[in-house]
Amino acid sequence: MGLVMGLAVVAPPAQKTLAQEMPAQDKPAQEKPPLGFTASSAQRQRALEARFDASLNVGNLRTWLTRLAARPHHVGSPYGKENAEFLAGLFRSWGYEATIETFDVLFPTPKTRVLELVAPEKVTLSLRESVLKEDATSGQTAEQLPTYNAYSADGDVTAELVYVNYGVPRDYELLAARGVSVKGKIVIARYGGSWRGIKPKVAAEHGAVGCIIYSDPRDDGFFQGEVYPAGEWRREDSAQRGSVLDMPVYPGDPLTPNIGATKDAKRLTRETAPTLMKIPVLPIAYVDALPLLRALGGPLAPDGWRGALPVTYRLGPGPAKVHLKLAFDWNLAPAYNVIARLRGAARPDEWIIRGNHHDAWVNGAEDPISGLVALLEEARGVGELVKTGWRPARTIVYAAWDAEEPGLLGSTEWVEAHAEELTKHAVAYINSDSNSRGFLRASGSHTLEPFINEVARDVADPESKVSVLERVRAEQIADATPAAAREIRERADLRIAALGSGSDYTPFLQHLGIASLDLNFSDRLGGSYHSIFDSIDYYTRFRDPGFVYGLALARVGGRTVLRLANADVLPFQFGALADTIGTYVRDVTRLADDLREQTDEQNRRLAAGVEKLVTSPGEVYVAPAPKDPVPFLSLAPVQNALARLQDRARAYDDAVRALMNGGAEPPASVRQSVDALLIQAERTLTSEQGLPRRPWFRHQIYAPGLYTGYGVKTLPGIREAIEQREWAEVDRQTIATAAAIDRLAAQVARATALASGAGTPPSAARP
Repeated sequence: MGLVMGLAVVAPPAQKTLAQEMPAQDKPAQEKPPLGFTASSAQRQRALEARFDASLNVGNLRTWLTRLAARPHHVGSPYGKENAEFLAGLFRSWGYEATIETFDVLFPTPKTRVLELVAPEKVTLSLRESVLKEDATSGQTAEQLPTYNAYSADGDVTAELVYVNYGVPRDYELLAARGVSVKGKIVIARYGGSWRGIKPKVAAEHGAVGCIIYSDPRDDGFFQGEVYPAGEWRREDSAQRGSVLDMPVYPGDPLTPNIGATKDAKRLTRETAPTLMKIPVLPIAYVDALPLLRALGGPLAPDGWRGALPVTYRLGPGPAKVHLKLAFDWNLAPAYNVIARLRGAARPDEWIIRGNHHDAWVNGAEDPISGLVALLEEARGVGELVKTGWRPARTIVYAAWDAEEPGLLGSTEWVEAHAEELTKHAVAYINSDSNSRGFLRASGSHTLEPFINEVARDVADPESKVSVLERVRAEQIADATPAAAREIRERADLRIAALGSGSDYTPFLQHLGIASLDLNFSDRLGGSYHSIFDSIDYYTRFRDPGFVYGLALARVGGRTVLRLANADVLPFQFGALADTIGTYVRDVTRLADDLREQTDEQNRRLAAGVEKLVTSPGEVYVAPAPKDPVPFLSLAPVQNALARLQDRARAYDDAVRALMNGGAEPPASVRQSVDALLIQAERTLTSEQGLPRRPWFRHQIYAPGLYTGYGVKTLPGIREAIEQREWAEVDRQTIATAAAIDRLAAQVARATALASGAGTPPSAARP
């Protein structure tokens, strides 16, 4: 191990450094100080970033990816532990205080997997991925987890089969209209349309006794292009592993909600854990799905439900009958989080946290190692700066999380175990995950939108040589409607996306209210995801062969961390957030209006006897029952709170601009007092009561959807109450959301008073 570590730290001399690989930053971005810096401190920061660039080395990324993805390293595996120890050793060699913090989490692994077609003929499905001579690690069968869905229920069921398309709620509405019930049946759904855990959840709610999820080649197989190894799309025997934990209720260890999963933690029983799936679930490849779909009868599937397999897509039920038998070892497994700290020189109690997970379903070269090696090179570059005598003003924490794949377990348990100190000290959390060639994807807290736009202006795209920001702008304009393209051209900054779930930012942002960003480069999803073919050979052929986008991510992540760590005043702004919340308010208003119009029109057509669906000859159509009219819903409390926030956001942005451009460096006491309020600003958007039916999610502006999983719901309390036609709840959530916006407006006003010299330092950080 020592020899491998030595090779990882020192790159081969023939490799080019980042300074040789990348062009200089765009000059226009350097004409004014970055947010949070005075003119004099900006000059020092620019020089520091140039030294950071010069230290980065492309060879390290390839070396580390080859080391970390050499063997399967799922949660609790021997190589997972070896990787954690290797990572901790790297951080220590770069001058960090590195520890491994272990949590004991529930992680089931399969001991029985049987899937058979038992009628109208008998076919036993292989449930196996091939060993390829073109993929050196595909033959590591003794260490590979087989294809399965973690947190599926044990079960032995035989039933008729029903095809449910993507298996989301609207698909069941169409099935009901066609007279097709899944009660007592096994459903088969294709991947896509939502997060995988939603499919068995909705199936169970409709009475299904089992769920099969397959990858249709229309979505990520031969319909898209050449399959692996000739091309990058999913081959016929490749299946997508993954968790089906009900993460929209809460992520993390299912037995220890709200507390860290330490050895002595009080645990729920499996029977009382609400996030464990209630029916057996199994993922399969499309070669195994083919005989099942071929045997289905019943009505023809609608056009939009038809995939690319050579069969007539039908809904069922039957005559296809399926036997599904699954059993699991329900064991606790150790999750090894690697935590590396670099103590700040001036404000050590303000923490900048940067993370990427290290566990994978199998070898995980792209997911997650491609993002992790960029983080490592970034951290090494920061360590090189420390060796010259520099220290960050604020404390920097680098984290390599374990157990992300089963349900964000490593990060969630760490956040829950350290909630009190994180609430007090955490400035921001910066996440990455998979990375590949393509465009910069930046999502997160809109208080950081202007800041991350500035960072993106200062990093050159390795292919186009323009800034990564301008490359994204060109992409968005090309894909936009004329009106949207005009807005993109006219805005100085690009809008960043809101965060739902699906990676380790979730507990930071949506549980504790810590301002967060998620950063990566990507173009399109290839066909290796969560299979044994997410390998070194696949990644280096198809995803980022020269690792130049890994270097670009190191530049983006490094600047993000260094600027947050060194800024004279934290670079939070509130105008972009207020503007974005305004778009969300308009969205939910339009949602309510559209729902009212749709309900009135459907009820009118039903009353007139003209409500019908175009069907094939002989099909049954079941008309839906009339729905209660949508009442008038007043969002005035939110609209009024938003107006107050907009006024105070403008005042703060003006005050901090004057503070930073005043010529003299602002007094340290003023800067620290403003920081104390800014750190807590995102916290004001959380509620102790949390969202209805899932109090773990406390953020009132962003949350994963209860029936989208990864996909975000903005103003979630209001939006989901409208979608679920809970009218009294709409009123309650409107008041709760308005109260959160008002708390933020009051916090911004306090920060404005301090920045403008009209206030005094707060006696407590939390308002």
